[in-house]
Amino acid sequence: MISANRRSLAMLRAVASGRAQLTCSSEPDLFIDGVPCCDQFTAHALSHDGLIRPAGPGGTGQRVPAELTETGRELLTTQLAVA
Repeated sequence: MISANRRSLAMLRAVASGRAQLTCSSEPDLFIDGVPCCDQFTAHALSHDGLIRPAGPGGTGQRVPAELTETGRELLTTQLAVA
């Protein structure tokens, strides 16, 4: 699982606040406020580790809203409680 560093937590917070989109692909790219995320490696890891996912179906390469998974919500809640 990806380490919960400041960058990954910021990405999770953006997803939680409804500001993020994912492209529908095997390596989903993350967009925050319509801008490509600067760390796509971490974005891919968040997706592959099951912390974020597309909120609905979409065609290959299409952007769809991103959402936290239950695991992503738990990680974010735990990390915010520690801070």
